[in-house]
Amino acid sequence: MNAITSAPIPLELVSLLGSSLLGSGMRIFSFFLMAHHRERVMRLCKSSIRENTIVSARKASGLQLTRRIIAVSAVFFVIIWPKLVAVFSPETPIFVGYFQTSNGFWFFSSAYEKLQWIQLKGLVITTLDTHLVSAIIGLYFGSALVDLKQ
Repeated sequence: MNAITSAPIPLELVSLLGSSLLGSGMRIFSFFLMAHHRERVMRLCKSSIRENTIVSARKASGLQLTRRIIAVSAVFFVIIWPKLVAVFSPETPIFVGYFQTSNGFWFFSSAYEKLQWIQLKGLVITTLDTHLVSAIIGLYFGSALVDLKQ
């Protein structure tokens, strides 16, 4: 008659196990809150750094000079240079490409675009000229209308 009897778990072990689980859960939760707090602090620092960078970039004159150089070189090489070549050397051919939409045979095929190139001579004003000039004028007049200094 050897009966195996199970001894009850001592109350000290139950409280030790419960307090260990509760303590580790609270520690993990505090790590989560600290990480969230650090993320918020980093976000605030990043936004202040970003604002300072934007302010200093707006004050820098190099950016404005670079924009002007790009605009002047684009106007010169895309618009003025081809016109000067056409004036001083009218025999030089100018090739202009444009898309032409063609329909298929009846309703069996859909419309497709085909790039057509034509040769012109003399002084030519293309759609690229007008688009580029209007974009540059719009950028400069638009930036002149908006005053960022308050």
